[in-house]
Amino acid sequence: MARGCAVIGLWNGMPLAASLAWLVGALLSAGAAAWIWRSGASARPDRWPLFAAAAFSALWCMLSFALGPHHLASALAVVARNLCLIAAIFRLFSADGRAASLKPIRPVIFALVLVELYQLVVVLFQWRAAGLGGAEQLIFEVRALIDMLVAIGALMMLHNLYAGASGGSRTLLRWSVIGLAGIFAYDLNLGTIAYLGGDDPAFLTGLRGLFAGVMSALFALGTNPVGPRVQFSPSRAVTFRTLSLLLIGSYLVLMVLAAKSLALIGGDIARTSQLVFVLLAVVAVALAVPSPRLRGWLRVTATKHLFQHRYDYREEWLRFTRTIGRSGAGSASLEERAIKALADITESPAGLLLVPDEQARFELLARWNWSTLAVPALAADYRLTGLIEQHNLVLALDEARAGMDHHGELALVPDWLTEAEDAWAVVPLIHFDRLVGAIVLARPRIERRLDWEDFDLLKVAGQQLASYLSEQAGQQALMDASRFDEFNRRMAFVMHDIKNLASQLSLLAANAEKHADNPAFRADMLVTLRNSAEKLSALLAKLGRYGQGQVHDLKPIDLAQLARGIAEQFRAVHPVALTREASVRVMGNREALEKALVHLVQNAIDASANAMPVSLNVTADGLYGTIEVIDSGEGMSPEFVRTGLFKPFVSSKSGGFGIGAFEARELVKGMGGRIGVESRAGLGTRFSVMLPLAEAARLLGGQDGTDEIPYGEVA
Repeated sequence: MARGCAVIGLWNGMPLAASLAWLVGALLSAGAAAWIWRSGASARPDRWPLFAAAAFSALWCMLSFALGPHHLASALAVVARNLCLIAAIFRLFSADGRAASLKPIRPVIFALVLVELYQLVVVLFQWRAAGLGGAEQLIFEVRALIDMLVAIGALMMLHNLYAGASGGSRTLLRWSVIGLAGIFAYDLNLGTIAYLGGDDPAFLTGLRGLFAGVMSALFALGTNPVGPRVQFSPSRAVTFRTLSLLLIGSYLVLMVLAAKSLALIGGDIARTSQLVFVLLAVVAVALAVPSPRLRGWLRVTATKHLFQHRYDYREEWLRFTRTIGRSGAGSASLEERAIKALADITESPAGLLLVPDEQARFELLARWNWSTLAVPALAADYRLTGLIEQHNLVLALDEARAGMDHHGELALVPDWLTEAEDAWAVVPLIHFDRLVGAIVLARPRIERRLDWEDFDLLKVAGQQLASYLSEQAGQQALMDASRFDEFNRRMAFVMHDIKNLASQLSLLAANAEKHADNPAFRADMLVTLRNSAEKLSALLAKLGRYGQGQVHDLKPIDLAQLARGIAEQFRAVHPVALTREASVRVMGNREALEKALVHLVQNAIDASANAMPVSLNVTADGLYGTIEVIDSGEGMSPEFVRTGLFKPFVSSKSGGFGIGAFEARELVKGMGGRIGVESRAGLGTRFSVMLPLAEAARLLGGQDGTDEIPYGEVA
């Protein structure tokens, strides 16, 4: 019988060794199918696909033995076997018992099935186009390419399946995965050699049936009782590269088909068409590869359809930590790094950091890649900050624009946020139930909506950023306290020396009254000494008042008259113009207020060009009178206004002591007033000094005067 079968193989032009290999492969495959049918574990999800694959493998080997491996019937049988093998891979992914595990791999399985069905179409076309010499080589190459694509896709799936399984699950998968990987690896090697060589390698083609039979025997070994559950957890990088490989392979197939089809036409038209096609393909690749939008779309699509979770939390945490920890000379500030760390999570291209001021109203502190968005000095009302703090609320601004209201935040979201179409989300930064700030994220390049996973991850990242910012603020407070302590110690020595000097001068004046012989000299010496003693005593009194909360001897002051006097005082140094002078009388200490205003005007002059005047405006608003000092100088950054302007020993001027603005604010606060500042780098600065009106002093007499106007950016 065996000799007769071998003769059949020889009739079809195959050597005896190849005929025997196909025959043995058929017997092994048939035996494996029978074993799986009778003894295979019924609970295994891959039992029936492997049985069908072994059965079709036996049929294919027998047809190849009897009719030859290139016969139409043999080609149809191998297509059916490959479809069963793909089905077996799909069923192996379902072995974890959850329907959700099947969702990520359905698109890839569908793509593999579709590509294998293309092989069926090509085989049928080959049967109908028999005898066309020009088409035979093209069909051969297309079939080889399809075999390679299917083999590559199946091997990628098997790699992800086995790499994502636990140690116990790999025992369950071992023999089945080895058998499947062996078949597709052999087909990939055979197809590659055939495509590059232009013809089927006789030796590898003859051994293909025997190898398939051995791998089918491994299927029989793998059908053991069900072991541990399988969990599919492939790497996102592997998945992204797999999709990229499939896209590249599809593009390669299209290129080959188009080139071969044009070659069949021949002539100048074919050569011109090929050249145009290649040029268009090169231009398309050159435009698509560097595109961040295309890469972002591919990444979002892969994550959305192939994974149960959008984020790779390990990679996100490592990138978050690297961004925050990147410090040193030339690096961005912690505030800017905080914005970037949060924006990288959602792939947002820009962001803002808002912080609550002393009255719990949002103001701008820092920007990252968002210089075009105009932010008002008062970015949001205190009620919004309280609502965000109470509910740890991540504001999805698209929902606010659509009229969706969850906790009453719709009426509190400022207009500048809803009108800015690029503004996408507001993430709270909460540290120990206290709102440290909020980060406004710009809209990602790839449009999508925020979901529960975004909310959870952004809240956790926001809490971590809040701890970093709070730690930095605490360290800055300790440094300021240390500097103040040193300053107080120095001032104590100065006050002690001045006090001793004043006592000595007073004693000298008393002795001079008794012992001076020359009446004229005595009179002159007495006047001089008394004036010196009075000046030193006045200086001592002023130094003693530093650090006290209140300024005494408050009297009505005409702000317009005071402003005219200050403008006249600086006229010889720099042009100072009084542009508005309403009749306003406020309560305050004239000497202290004048000193504070002189500080502010001097700072404005230092920041302005020689020909640019400094403006003074005197107005009344409600219960307060206001005098504004306005310049068109260099301006200040929001970060400096927030963290450095009113901090002692911090100055933006070379050689400055950083005391003037701090002293001016303390003097105004001591009179029950407030100082606010609005500044924009490159445009200028506006200082506003507000004091209670004299008529309203009785109503405001119970206030401690510790409040301040918020200071931030000019809108």
